[in-house]
Amino acid sequence: MSVIKELIEKVKTKNPGEPEFHQAVKEVLETLEPTVKKHPEFVKAKIYERIVEPDRAILFRVPWVDDKGEVQVNKGFRVQFNNAIGPYKGGLRFHPSVNLGIIKFLGFEQIFKNALTTLPMGGGKGGCDFDPKGKSDGEVMRFCQAFMRELFRHIGADVDVPAGDIGVGGREIGFLYGYYKKIRNEHTGVLTGRGLEWGGSLIRPEATGYGSVYFAAEMLATRGKDFKGLRCAVSGSGNVAQYTTQKINQLGGKVITLSDSNGTIVDEEGIDAQKLSDVINLKEIQRARIKEYVAKHAKAKYYEGKSVWDVIKDGLKIDVAFPSATQNEVDEEHAQAMVKNGCFCVSEGANMPSNLAAIKVYQSSNVLYGPAKAANAGGVAVSGLEMAQQSQRFYWSREQVDQNLQRIMKDIHKQCLDAAEKYGSKGDYLMGANIAGFIKVAKAMLAYGIV
Repeated sequence: MSVIKELIEKVKTKNPGEPEFHQAVKEVLETLEPTVKKHPEFVKAKIYERIVEPDRAILFRVPWVDDKGEVQVNKGFRVQFNNAIGPYKGGLRFHPSVNLGIIKFLGFEQIFKNALTTLPMGGGKGGCDFDPKGKSDGEVMRFCQAFMRELFRHIGADVDVPAGDIGVGGREIGFLYGYYKKIRNEHTGVLTGRGLEWGGSLIRPEATGYGSVYFAAEMLATRGKDFKGLRCAVSGSGNVAQYTTQKINQLGGKVITLSDSNGTIVDEEGIDAQKLSDVINLKEIQRARIKEYVAKHAKAKYYEGKSVWDVIKDGLKIDVAFPSATQNEVDEEHAQAMVKNGCFCVSEGANMPSNLAAIKVYQSSNVLYGPAKAANAGGVAVSGLEMAQQSQRFYWSREQVDQNLQRIMKDIHKQCLDAAEKYGSKGDYLMGANIAGFIKVAKAMLAYGIV
């Protein structure tokens, strides 16, 4: 049995009940097979075995009091996976589905994503099984303060710099940082995704969505295409989906879908700037469900209980797909339907939104496939730029940040293609992304010796 196959089986045995982590490890390690023969020094130093083990995993109790005066208890996590090339960097996710396996998968993916940005950031992730939906601002504040009462011990501007993720937006980051600042009595770059008035960066809210579109544009250019006139399917309706839609509109494409956990809207006329403004108002101000969109836009259709990809199985025609909701939202049948209905490009805005079988469908169908660790790296890239601005005590202009984001996404695209070609799989963005990120981290780990 090869080093890689043996290690995949060992990870499954040593980490039972963590299917998302198993999936992430398998997806990465299988593509690293070509590196084994070229880098015997990595095998000797057990780099492959070491990179799948987190530096540490922190689990903690989060007790807080709701508006009724009742004590609630949640479970918090922070997995500091690898800091070979910089401080741990990765978001916090507040969602009922959060468990150790999901946080480990996200932290593992973050290692390679952060390495691709060319910025000095290691990989980590955290979160809690708390659900902010339906909670008052007071409840969210008290929970965030309780969460930070433990987390503060483990983070710092040069140690571990969390950010937002699902369920953690500007409101939550504000409460978290406010409490950190209070108990540490310091104003420092320990969280990113902050408001402009207190250390944030322009373009940060837009970065993940913009980045996934910029990456898609680079892929399309390899076939002599651009976004003009293309029908685009976007899943989700949060931050990533909103700004993915905005940038597609700016580049001449037409977004015809959005969704949330309750269902999907299809607007064949396109979700233009004014309609997108209505979506942002629905989701960010009213905190309502996406089905409310059809009340104002009568020609749109709402599909209760169906994902965007379920609707495509029913025959919706698309050119480009942006899975931007959550992990494993696209399965093999979805992917087959996407290809059948015209999809020739997929750029992942969410983390690991396509399962392994779906990825095989893309690759066997000659679909341009931008894996999450490359395509959605724009968010953490601008988080890194935010850290740089915090260190400088200086704000960059919107144009300066956006130019840097575009440069980084172009560079990531080039890294993917160059690594794929070098290791014998020309045009394979998945292999290229994994190998390019891995080589950078592996060389740093090798330099440090056995630590």
